[in-house]
Amino acid sequence: MALEGMFRNAAAIYLHLVGSLQRKKAGTSLTRCLHQTLTMSSKRLQARRLDGIDKNPWVEFTKLASENDAVNLGQGFPDFPPPDFVVEAFQNAVSGDFMLNQYTKAFGYPPLTKILASFFGKLLGQDIDPLKNVLVTVGAYGALFTAFQALVDEGDEVIIIEPFFDCYEPMTLMAGGRPVFVSLKPTPTKDGRPDSSSNWQLDPRELASKFTSRTKALILNTPNNPLGKVFSKAELELVASLCQQHDVLCISDEVYQWLVYDGHQHVSIASLPGMWERTLTIGSAGKTFSVTGWKVGWVLGPDRLMKHLRTVHQNSIYHCPTQAQAAVAQCFEREQLHFGQPSSYFVEFPQAIQHSRDHMIRSLQSVGLRPLISRGSYFLTVDISDFKSKMPNLPGAADELYDSRFVKWMIKNKGLTAIPVSVFYSQSHQKHFDHYIRFCFVKDESTLQAMDRKLQEWKDELGA
Repeated sequence: MALEGMFRNAAAIYLHLVGSLQRKKAGTSLTRCLHQTLTMSSKRLQARRLDGIDKNPWVEFTKLASENDAVNLGQGFPDFPPPDFVVEAFQNAVSGDFMLNQYTKAFGYPPLTKILASFFGKLLGQDIDPLKNVLVTVGAYGALFTAFQALVDEGDEVIIIEPFFDCYEPMTLMAGGRPVFVSLKPTPTKDGRPDSSSNWQLDPRELASKFTSRTKALILNTPNNPLGKVFSKAELELVASLCQQHDVLCISDEVYQWLVYDGHQHVSIASLPGMWERTLTIGSAGKTFSVTGWKVGWVLGPDRLMKHLRTVHQNSIYHCPTQAQAAVAQCFEREQLHFGQPSSYFVEFPQAIQHSRDHMIRSLQSVGLRPLISRGSYFLTVDISDFKSKMPNLPGAADELYDSRFVKWMIKNKGLTAIPVSVFYSQSHQKHFDHYIRFCFVKDESTLQAMDRKLQEWKDELGA
């Protein structure tokens, strides 16, 4: 029956073409038209690795914010100038040596790979070789993609800790891997104290149960986006012991490592005993120096892993913009001179941003929103459970999660943009965490003041 149907369809196409040809000018080739039609109808256009990963939440919510002239607190980028020494570094790179307009070494501009090796070698307790242990990429995004393509094979399992930066899952799938999810879960607060990202923890038994003989890698993000959790040394030691026990690689996304607050300390898992040889440590100049548009990132790791990333790199993008790399190198050279001193940008910047975080916490609390105190990163996760109880039937599609409907309602009615936290979860877990939204507090004072005005209007409506 299937074969009969196929011939019937082919015959119908043929008759359609013949009829069309009879109405067309002479000279058109029946054979060519038939071949093109049959070919177009039988070939799959997109690669199967794109199945299910075409939707992007940032596009939808950014468009909605723009249409409603809302204060954009959703996207994670600074809307203030970088520090003067960073701007000067880029100006020097553009106006100085004319050869910086040309290609540099494929795996990284030598002064940049050298300073990255020196700077992070001290932090990780390793003698890092600029040629073998450092790769410069097109942002941390490029570093992640290169790592997945180089090391994750068809059928490999990758453990992803939820909530997770939303590219981890599609990158795993595009590489042919299978994502395995384990969630950080909130623990109750005591004495009525505000909730904190530190209270979200992994269940050691649940985490251990996710490791199998098929597990190839675990991806770690500390400080975490969207939660702002800074993993403690004890938590990292648990992850490290399981990775070593099961011979699993660790891809450690540490782009927010300099943005930690309240006296917390960032610990790189590669610095723990036995972890350098199985860890890729990923960083970002965009997050480090407030220049997200430069798209300069890097990966640090042992040569046994890095050589495979270099293979992907040389057969894909091959090379990153030279001038941006030169500017980043100059920034790190300056920072190395000031590191650990009050004049260090890595000291000054988080202190300033902590004030912005505290400002946003107080303002959001004024309308009944309940922020979790972020210990790191750009972001505040905010509990909207009270609103879900009081106004559960917000407009939206029948299957649309509450946090998504709330954010759209807030954009249209309150002029404030956030991101629903459910987008940072696997599909099967989203419904359990749809009472949280994410705000970015790394914003200019004028943006925070605009937020305050919107919140004051909201507060006045609540009091009416």
